[in-house]
Amino acid sequence: MKPITPNRPYLLRAYYEWLMDNHLTPHVVVDAFVKGTQVPQQFVKDGQIVLNIATGAVVNLHMTNDAVEFNARFGGVPQNVFLPMASIVAIYARENGAGTVFDMEDAYMVEDELDELSSVPSSVKSEEPSTSPDLAKPSGSDDKAKRRSHLTVVK
Repeated sequence: MKPITPNRPYLLRAYYEWLMDNHLTPHVVVDAFVKGTQVPQQFVKDGQIVLNIATGAVVNLHMTNDAVEFNARFGGVPQNVFLPMASIVAIYARENGAGTVFDMEDAYMVEDELDELSSVPSSVKSEEPSTSPDLAKPSGSDDKAKRRSHLTVVK
């Protein structure tokens, strides 16, 4: 059986259209640490940034199955923003919080794991495992789990 495609791009576009149809202001929560994410780093807080993607706030908004891209002004400075689908955590309305937090899908987890493996130097990959308890436990996976767990649902 052919693997199923991720539903995040479809749900994102549907929620965006629904929010706009109801005259609400769509905001996306973005994980700024995902590889390929291009956002103004000075506005990133705790590894995340919230972006207003309403038609009045952005120009040339393109939502594909792989990414969201647009131009916007930050502090009066025009910037190009590129958000891989794996970086988009949630979409919600500013006015009432209506929206959703996206589940972590296998298609995006595989990319993250491959990125982590490719960033490890080959000399580290080939070394024998250490008997020291401090070195035997990789700290990268703990940091990643902590980074994703601080999002809370606000009602």
